[in-house]
Amino acid sequence: MDRASFFSPQAGRVIEAPRQTDARFGIGDVVRHRLFDFRGVVFDIDPVFANSEEWYEAIPETLRPRRNQPFYHLLAENGEASYVAYVSQQNLVADSEGGPIEHPSLPQLFKGFANGRYRLRDGLTH
Repeated sequence: MDRASFFSPQAGRVIEAPRQTDARFGIGDVVRHRLFDFRGVVFDIDPVFANSEEWYEAIPETLRPRRNQPFYHLLAENGEASYVAYVSQQNLVADSEGGPIEHPSLPQLFKGFANGRYRLRDGLTH
């Protein structure tokens, strides 16, 4: 399998990953956590786990996701707060509400909401 590497600031190290992944969601998609009551907008995707070991080990072992799957950075919200979340693909589902997210950082990254997803601001693509 063809591999690539990238530096992850969250992990503080270089991460090895396959060149192609089967990411189920794209930047601007609105998603919901499968187990916990929050939803969010995808603003970045890691092809495999690329956060710190401390973060990973803090997840209870019975809930700990596999490392070798896409992980999504979300502008997330629940009924009480807005925050940034890092979630494995296995724990996300497409959002059935289809409505917009009220995260205060949305205008910095996205413009317009249509057909259940946000459009990235011009000039912010990779």
